[in-house]
Amino acid sequence: ICKLFPFLVTAKYSEKLANAPIACTQHDGQEFEYIISGRLKVQIAEHTEILGPGDKMLLNSSLPHGMVAIDGENCQFISVVVKGNNPVSAQSLPEISEAVEVTDNELLYKRFVNETVNEKGLLTDISFNVPENFNFAFDVVDELGTKKPDKTAMVWLSKNKEKRVFTFRDMSVLSSQAANYLTSLGIKQGDRVVLVLKRHWQFWVAINALHKIGAIAIPATNQLTEKDFSYRFNAAKVRAVIATSDGEVRDFIDEAHKESPTLEFKLCVNGNREGWLNFDEGIANASAHFPRSTNHNVRDKMLMYFTSGTTGYPKIATHSFAYPIGHIVTARYWHNVDPDGLHFTISDTGWGKAVWGKLYGQWLCEAAVFTYDFDRFHASEILPMFHDYHITTFCAPPTMYRFFIKEDLTKYDFSSVKHATTAGEALNEEVYEQFKNATGLMIHEGFGQTETTLTVANLIGAEIRPGSMGKPTPQFDIQLINADGEETKVGEVGEICLNTKKKFPYGMFVGYYLDDEKTTEAWYDDRYHTGDMAWRDEDGFLWYYGRTDDLIKSSGYRIGPFEIESVLMELPYVLECAITGVPDPVRGQVVKATIVLTKGSVGTEELKKEIQNYVKERTAPYKYPRVVEFVEELPKTISGKIRRGVIREESK
Repeated sequence: ICKLFPFLVTAKYSEKLANAPIACTQHDGQEFEYIISGRLKVQIAEHTEILGPGDKMLLNSSLPHGMVAIDGENCQFISVVVKGNNPVSAQSLPEISEAVEVTDNELLYKRFVNETVNEKGLLTDISFNVPENFNFAFDVVDELGTKKPDKTAMVWLSKNKEKRVFTFRDMSVLSSQAANYLTSLGIKQGDRVVLVLKRHWQFWVAINALHKIGAIAIPATNQLTEKDFSYRFNAAKVRAVIATSDGEVRDFIDEAHKESPTLEFKLCVNGNREGWLNFDEGIANASAHFPRSTNHNVRDKMLMYFTSGTTGYPKIATHSFAYPIGHIVTARYWHNVDPDGLHFTISDTGWGKAVWGKLYGQWLCEAAVFTYDFDRFHASEILPMFHDYHITTFCAPPTMYRFFIKEDLTKYDFSSVKHATTAGEALNEEVYEQFKNATGLMIHEGFGQTETTLTVANLIGAEIRPGSMGKPTPQFDIQLINADGEETKVGEVGEICLNTKKKFPYGMFVGYYLDDEKTTEAWYDDRYHTGDMAWRDEDGFLWYYGRTDDLIKSSGYRIGPFEIESVLMELPYVLECAITGVPDPVRGQVVKATIVLTKGSVGTEELKKEIQNYVKERTAPYKYPRVVEFVEELPKTISGKIRRGVIREESK
């Protein structure tokens, strides 16, 4: 039996591509094309042929070949890649997500990149042209504020669902006013400023103001307590903090201030407090013109994040002013943002995912972002917003998709949504399938870290294999490295590493602030070691295996938690789960499943047996959970990642 990879492809017509040399690719096997509509120009080595509706072609894929839509219209065709290696059973017809058609060839991001895409819209190569003095706030926010002043930058919704629309002109003016106000206080280039602003609109103003000044922004979540703030203020030698007036945040900061000698200024939004400056009043009276510094370099420090590690104190991942450029791939080729659409990434601004999906790449691509400033996530509250605000592209962590599929999705209108993505943890195949069956949307999984931008992903124009992380993006040189420091073979598990020997990728962090030891622990032999494990299949797709410190060693076997968790998530009564190893005198460790059941489900001994048998039937026998525990909730970091280390400690 041959191995078939069929695709339904729409080649978008582009006058530029139609008149340019065709970009060619090569791979093993043969390829069959059948034209449904439109006309396709096909090049095979030196031979060129024009195909129309009903025409078909079988070609040798090992020869250089490529194709492009012609005659002013899109071309839809079926493409089947045929391989003779490793017989497999027949499989269903996968789809390739189409790129948003962009008619404006002068989009701002194009100034900074040279990009190559194939006939399916898949990014195959990218290089960057970035000025030495690049500054996102001036070169993107102010630029768009001048050239497209009335274009929407953000649709913002308060927690009471009061809507406010900000244009690029608004953001340009407000960030300049904020920069002038902060400068008047004495904030200067290189100063560290913590932002605890939830999803308040002031976050976008404040962070771009700090970029203009050359100060270093440190976003933080409002879930931090006194101890957390004290650690951050002292570890980063913070000079100022701009915070929400909601909850106990200012109380915790005031207590932490007593032990933080470098902290001089405390500013709050949406309220007043003794000992605090009012940020909103301060910027209202400031000048709307802020001069650009001549003493600025794209390699200067711009942004710091305290990593949300599952063990130990957080490290301070530091990014330069080049970091926003790295998110062009994130927004354009993964989020698939539409310059005439509205992109919704759910993340709180305290996390790195916020600037992944609510700022840098989206505005470089001139797309508006949607922000809902809610306090607690409720799927039933979010779901109507896709229709109500005409959301076109969407990104959320897998946990939120799990809550979505527990709702009756037939009640909601997703017709405006063209593209869905996820990151933050591995996506279970069962969640992917249920969401796709209910909405028709394929979830494009991506992988990256606080220290990077998007490194592995299911990009637009590529085949999606449910459960796979996708393939490395052209932006990074990804290697899977085994315990001996060698690259792994197909099917072998290894650590995901970024090879930085040949080039320093845009979007890569520059190190952990004031911690050379931790930087060297993660970055050595010209590789950045992510601490995440994966294996590669014969077609180059990566499959997540788990964190290096989450692997279970039982009776000589190495067991990754994700495979077993994915099987458990197929059960309708499992809401969330975590797989860990617990000590065993005979086997060293045995597998334990810690499970949160859906509402109304009851954890019984019979249910434990059912769960164990279900896993036995679907995985190797040694992988089934010999211990099953039902809990009300799983321990998580404040960024929502499951703390398997806590479960392991509690199980000893």
